[in-house]
Formats: sequence, structure tokens, C-alpha cells
Amino acid sequence: MVSDHIVKSFDDELNQLVSKIAEMGGLAERQLADSITALSRRDEELANSVIEQDARLDILEEDIDAHVIRMLALRQPQALDLRAVIVALKISAELERAGDYAKNVAKRALTLMQTPTVGPAANTIVRMGTIVGGMISNVIDAYLHADTIKAKEVRARDHDVDQIHTSLFRELLTYMMEDPRNITACTHLLFIAKNIERIGDHVTNIAENVHFLVSGENIAEDRPKSDFSSSTIVAVEDKAK
Repeated sequence: MVSDHIVKSFDDELNQLVSKIAEMGGLAERQLADSITALSRRDEELANSVIEQDARLDILEEDIDAHVIRMLALRQPQALDLRAVIVALKISAELERAGDYAKNVAKRALTLMQTPTVGPAANTIVRMGTIVGGMISNVIDAYLHADTIKAKEVRARDHDVDQIHTSLFRELLTYMMEDPRNITACTHLLFIAKNIERIGDHVTNIAENVHFLVSGENIAEDRPKSDFSSSTIVAVEDKAK
């Protein structure tokens, strides 16, 4: 992704920045995968590991912040170079937030281990998490190879995540209405599903940043959105009357 400059040290600094972003992306993807595995297998040790490992993402984001500030102050980059530095800063923030959401999934998985299983909802969450994990992998690949086509494909995939989230939201609300004993477990599952959906949103932001990095322009089309979970509450309430 980085082109040759007259000052080789500038290339080295850009490459270091890209390398740190790639590391953050790999960590965020693994955090999400491990938190979903911990949920589906009720693996307390793995859930705790996800929570502990989140600190590494925080450290990397701080390193990137310092790196970017130093480059802006000393190199005063322009045009594509400036975009590369600013976009790296934005992407690191998105990945750090994705890691926070994955950590929250792990925390709620620990709580759910103390409650009975509610229907096949966990399987749906696994499918949702797998899609979002693939989005993280693909968007980092798009960033490393300056691939706007792949970035747009990632952006479009968020539509599928939203649809699954809305469907799962409706399903869990139904379980709660059928048996109040399900409320605690379903509430945690609702938050887990929302956390994964939000990770998908952050990945979509990264895809849009990749497009801006390469083209210098924002994507003209409105972001596809299919999450109707808020209106689902009204629909389920009306059905219950």
C-alpha cells in the first residue's frame, strides 16, 4: 500500500503504521471469534482470556496515536500520505471499539453460563459472529491492498448482519413473552447480538475509510441498513394483544 518516497525513513514509518493496523485487525478478529466460541461452548477460561487480552488492543491504539502525532509534527504529510496517516488513526479507533464490544460479549457469556439455554439463539449468534469475523478479515485485507472493490463488498455485507440481528431480536422477545423465566438470559443474548451488530458497523466504517484512502472521496451511496429491531418491539407487543 505504501509507495516509495525520497526519504526512506518516511516509508519505514508508514509501513510500521500499516503493520500495527494489521496486528490490531488480527487481534480484533480473534477476540470476536474467541468470545463467540466461549459463548457457544460455555467456556469460562476462554471468556476470561478474551477479557484479559483486550488490553493489547488498547496498547496498540495508544502506540498508533503517538505514531501519528509524531508523523504529523515531523513529516507534515500531504495528499495521499496525509490520508494514509489520518485513515490509520481512524481505523485504529474503530478496531479498538470492536475489541471492547467483543470483550463485552465475553463478559455476558460468563453470566449466561449460570443460566439455562434458551432455544437455538446461541447458534444464530454464532452465525452472526462468523459473518462479522469474516468482515474484519476482509476489510483489513482491503486496507493492506488498497482494494476498494473488496471494501465495498464488506460494506454491503453489513446488510446481512442487520437482518440477522432483527430476526434474532424478534425471536428473543417472543421467548421472554412466553416465559418470564427466560427474561434474564434473553436480555444478555440481546445485548450480545447488539454488540456483534455494532462491531459490524465499525467494520463498515473501516471499509468506508479504505475507500476514502484510495480514492480521496467518500462513498456516494447511502449505507445499506436493515436493522429494524426498534420497530420490532412495537410489532411484537401488538401481536401479543
